[in-house]
This record gives sequence, structure tokens and C-alpha cells, in this order.
Amino acid sequence: MWRDRDFRRLWVGQTVSQLGEHTTLVLLPLCAVLTLGADAGELGVLRAVGQAPILLLSLLAGAWVDRWRTRTVMVLADAGRALALGATAVAGLFGALGLPALLVAAFAVGALSVFFDVAYQTSLVRLVKRDQLVPGNSALEGSRSAAQIAGPALGGALVSVLAAPIAAASGALLFAMSFLSIRRIRRSESIPEPAPERSRRLPEPTQEPQRRPPRVWRRIGEALRFVVGDTSLRAVCLASAAFQFSLAAMMTVYLLFLPRELHLSGTQIGLALAATGPGALLGSLLAARLPGRFGHGVVLVSAAALGDGAFLFVPALHGSSAGTVPALVAVSLVFGTFGQLVNVTVMGVRQALTPDGMQGRAAATVTFVGMGLTPLGSLLGGFLADEWGLRLSLAVTAAGMLLSPLLMALSPLARLGRTLPARRHLVD
Repeated sequence: MWRDRDFRRLWVGQTVSQLGEHTTLVLLPLCAVLTLGADAGELGVLRAVGQAPILLLSLLAGAWVDRWRTRTVMVLADAGRALALGATAVAGLFGALGLPALLVAAFAVGALSVFFDVAYQTSLVRLVKRDQLVPGNSALEGSRSAAQIAGPALGGALVSVLAAPIAAASGALLFAMSFLSIRRIRRSESIPEPAPERSRRLPEPTQEPQRRPPRVWRRIGEALRFVVGDTSLRAVCLASAAFQFSLAAMMTVYLLFLPRELHLSGTQIGLALAATGPGALLGSLLAARLPGRFGHGVVLVSAAALGDGAFLFVPALHGSSAGTVPALVAVSLVFGTFGQLVNVTVMGVRQALTPDGMQGRAAATVTFVGMGLTPLGSLLGGFLADEWGLRLSLAVTAAGMLLSPLLMALSPLARLGRTLPARRHLVD
């Protein structure tokens, strides 16, 4: 597989793109807090604007990616994100970098990231042979985990060491490098053909012609019915929605709590956040063994409870003592390990249940339902921080994440055994 030039180009491009995405997720909020002095409400709005495309565009992205070349989608997304951050850098050089410019950049990067993320989850199935899917997925997940390690640290360091325009330009450079790698992929993709439509009788001459919804909306509706109709996928959506909503609220408070309550620098914040990455690598390794040994359901519920509960210890920290950063690193390590274990296990369940021709739409539908409330969560985090204070708000929002393992424990997911469920087939 590694002798395949097209796979290497995909892997390199996806790795650099993920690095740019995870760097930007920290870079823009820290620019707002440390450079522009944004308050809790403004930070909540900034994060909500960056997350809004998940709610607005995920379903459309899934429908389109199933019918487009994933290479084209990823190349256009990388080019657009590079231009958006480049424009932010130019605005900063001319003294026009304010919260409105960051809001525009956050929305543009978030919207294009929705398309890139759906496309890269679908690309490997079309690019490599079936017996190369497992090592290929392992390589892509490994690079995503590596980006989680380096991205937050790089974003925090860029904001601390460089001026805001230069930091934004550095993010643009990463997306440009991904663009150059992925556009060199030459192998044609095998795009699944849509299911044949059932024959319909022609309307009687006296009747009005039947009006049918546009094709893209029919495809979106088909995916929604498929996901909602499967009890396991429905439980995945509900648990993911509870987790992502609470996580969005918690992270808004967390990014204010670290510099203002614990008095950490941008570099220290980046290091604390980056510890999620090594945990994710460990979680990926555990995901290859634990579900088959203890059962997918047991792993999902227990890993979610352990990972989500780790942040309950953070509100007890005070000041920037010698043990503060190591404690935060430990929390992020635990969260990253068990969070990635849940992510990989859930992805396996979803892929096992979903027909090949609906992988993109099913992934987008789960993303839409699971992450669609994140903008509201970010706004709630900013509101709570203003009204209740950072410490209490952090404790409440961290506790809210435990609703996710509770929902999984009460669902069919908890009863999944050591083998993945059988794949469902579409019925006309």
C-alpha cells in the first residue's frame, strides 16, 4: 500500500490538512482572547459561528460527496481555507483584524472543513483495494491523531510568539501544502451508482403531473430515514448530540478558564490541549483489541464514562503552580484515550451497518444530528461564564458530558457483542 503513490499523496495531504484544521481551531479563539481581549460572550459567538456549518451544510455535503470525486472536494476545500486565512492575515497587516474578520474566517474554515471531513472519510473506500482498507484507515486515523497532538500546541505557540497576521498566514500555508499534495492524485474513483428507481405509472391525462422533490433532497431524505430507522444508529446520534453540545459549552468556558483563572500562557495552553493527541493514538491502538475482547457495548459505555468524566477534576485546580500543567496534561491524555476509543468503535459500528452507496450520506447525517447543536452549546458556554463565573460553569458543563454514556447505557448499543452487527441493505 505504501508503494502506491496516490495513497501516499492522500495520506500526506490529509495529514497536513488535519494539522491545519486543528491548529486553526485553537488559533482563532486564542487570537480573539489574547490579542483582541474578547469576553466570554464574544468567544461563544466566535465558536458558534465556526460550528454553524455543521448544522447548515452536513446533509448537503454528504449527498454531494456520494456523487462527486472526493479528490475534487478535498482540493477545493483546502484552497478555500487557505484563501480565508490568507485574507485574515492581510486584514491584520492593514490593521483591520477585529472580531468581524475572525467571524468571517471561522465560518469559512468551518464550512469547508465539513466538506473535507466527509470527503476524506469516503475517499479511501474508492481509492484502494478492499484488503487495504484496514491498514489504510489505520494510517489516516494515525495522522489525524498526530494532528491532534501538534495542532493545538502549534496554534498556541503561533499566537504567543508571532503577531496575529503571521499566525493566520501560517495556518493558510498548511492548507496550501495539503492542496498541492491531494491535487496530484491521478487514480480515477469508483463512484457508486444510485439505486434504480422503481417504475411508476404515468399520471392520467386529467391529473396534474406528480411533483417530486429535487434529487439531492431525495437522497438526503433517504439517508435520514435509514439512520433514524436503525436503533443503533439512532442511539449513536442521540449520545453524540448530548456529548457534542456539552463539549462545545465546556470548551468555550475552558479556553477562558485556562488564561484567566489559571493564568497560563498561550504555549502552556497549547501543550495542555495537545496532550489529547497522544491519548488518541493510544485509544486507536486499544480500539483494535478491546471491543473484540470485551464487547463493543461494554467498551463504548465504559470508555465514554471514563473519558468524559476526566474534566470534572479541572475546576478543582487553582493558579499556575508547578503541578497545574501536568494535571491538565493528564486530564487531556485520559480524555483523548477514551474519547478516541469511543470514536473508532462507533465508526466501526456505523460502517458495518451502512451500505457502500450510502457511506458518505450516513456519515454526514450522523455528523449533522450529533454535532448540529454545537453552535448553541458554544453560546450557552459563553452565557454561563458571564452569569455564573468560570469555575462553576466549567463544573456544570463538564458534568453535562456524562449524559452521553448514560444514553448509550440505556440503548441497544450497550448490548452489542464482540462482533460487529450485520450490514443492512436498502429496500426499494
